Amino acid sequence: MTMPDMELIAVKELAADIDARLRALPSFKTENVRAMRREFSKRLAHAHAGVVIELALELLERPNFEYRFVAYELVCHHHAALRSLGERELEQLGHGIDSWEDVDTFACYLAGPAWREHQVTDDLIDRWANAEDRWWRRAALVSTVALNNKARGGRGDTTRTLQVCRVLARDRDEMVVKAMSWALRELSKRDPQSVHEFLAEQAGTLAPRAVREVRNKLSTGLKNPRR
Repeated sequence: MTMPDMELIAVKELAADIDARLRALPSFKTENVRAMRREFSKRLAHAHAGVVIELALELLERPNFEYRFVAYELVCHHHAALRSLGERELEQLGHGIDSWEDVDTFACYLAGPAWREHQVTDDLIDRWANAEDRWWRRAALVSTVALNNKARGGRGDTTRTLQVCRVLARDRDEMVVKAMSWALRELSKRDPQSVHEFLAEQAGTLAPRAVREVRNKLSTGLKNPRR
C-alpha cells in the first residue's frame, strides 16, 4: 500500500503520539487503553482507510500486546478500514501473532468480520486451519466466532463454522482444542441441533475436553457448570 509522503509523515506522528500516550497511562488495564484509543478513533473518523491500516501496521512494529490491541481496535472501529480488509491486509496485520491474546483479538476484531462479510474467501481460512503454526490454526477457529456471535454482528453460519471444525477435529494442541470448544459453543447458541450432530459425527475424533465443554453448554448453558 502506497500513499503520499505527507500522509506517511502523519502516520509516523500519530504512532509516536499513541506510543507516548500509552507510556503515560497509569496501567494497561483494558478500560484505560480503550479510553485512549477512543480519542484517536475520533481523530481518525474521517481519515482514509489506508491511513488507518498503515497506522495499525506502524503500531505493530512495537513489541508489546498493548500496541497490537490499539492497532486492531483502531481498524475495527473505523468502518472504511474494516471494510477494506482483504487477504493481503489481514496477513500483514496478523504477522507475528504468537499468543492467545494476539490471536483472539485479531480473529474476533478483524479476520472474523472480514470473512463474515465475504471480503476474503473460505480458502484463506482453510489455509490457516492447515498451517503448521498453532496460532494460525487457532485463528481459523476463532474467526468463526464472528459468524455466530450476535454481539459481534454474527448472523449465524453453520456451514462455514463446521468446515473449519472438521479440518481441525483431530488437532490436540491445547490452544486449538480450546478454540474448538469456543467455536462449537458459540455455534450452539444459533444451531444446537447441528452441533449435536457434529459431536456424534466426530465421536472419538474430537478432543475429550472440547466434547465435554460443548456438551455442558448444550445441556446446561454453561461451559463448566458447578457440581
